[in-house]
Amino acid sequence: MSLLVTGSIGIDTVESPSGKVADVLGGSSVYFSQAASFFSPVRFVGVVGEDCPGEFLKPLRDNPRIDMSGLEVRPGSKTFRWHGRYHDDVNHRDTVSVALNVLGETGPAIPKAFRDSRYVFLANTHPGLQLELLGQLESPRLVVADTMDLWITAERDVLVTLLSRIDGVVLNDSEAALLTGRSNIVAAGGEIAQRVRRFVVIKKGEHGCLLFAQGKVYPMPAFPSVAVVDPTGAGDCFAGAMMGVLAAEDSCEIPALRKALAYGTVTASFVIEDFSLGKLLAVDRAGIDARARQFSELVRFEV
Repeated sequence: MSLLVTGSIGIDTVESPSGKVADVLGGSSVYFSQAASFFSPVRFVGVVGEDCPGEFLKPLRDNPRIDMSGLEVRPGSKTFRWHGRYHDDVNHRDTVSVALNVLGETGPAIPKAFRDSRYVFLANTHPGLQLELLGQLESPRLVVADTMDLWITAERDVLVTLLSRIDGVVLNDSEAALLTGRSNIVAAGGEIAQRVRRFVVIKKGEHGCLLFAQGKVYPMPAFPSVAVVDPTGAGDCFAGAMMGVLAAEDSCEIPALRKALAYGTVTASFVIEDFSLGKLLAVDRAGIDARARQFSELVRFEV
């Protein structure tokens, strides 16, 4: 089943207690696509500047399950750049520098061949741009979006409009609290669930996530990881695997959603073990399935 993603492509510099890498492949749609491709073919829509190195996107171009025909290389523009530094506690980081560059310009157009996509993920960007992209689609079955604190604070009205037009939203616990003004995340998730059509997923980092759907709350713990090298892209990989499973199952029902969350959790646990896409390029679906079975054993219990 067709899965489309739109989002950022970045040239990243990352510092963590494990080391430093400069000018590596990053961006929300990049992490999302690689993770989703383990479960479903992906249609990729994004834009880079003419400064983007020719071989920079080779890992995605070499992936037969990612259709890169929605990539735009924009003359006269520069590619999005981000430099982040993680603390000894990698749950916290500082943005050293950021240059929006092409992301501050007009968004990419969705190719006509992609506009019939049934499953769609609008990765984090301005909610006005997400609405514009949504308007280019024909009749998607499931549209899910990501957002961030900047848009909640600066573009709340536009974001609220977007929420009313999509099926699901993925955000973290601090963003949920900011959006609703509620410090209790369960209460916040329940309120946000009333603004979208189907479900809300609230990410809680190393403490897992919560799914809000059909008036119920479903908790999912994180996979216990020790070797945390670089958390960048973990949330995007979580969303990618989640949407990939939903597209593969061709279902938005609770069992499919819970399976999707489990695979999202497991896939995200791989990406944090190396910088950039390193670990995702080294693992295969069999490796992901093996860890998913291990995860299932960890969370299963009887009453």
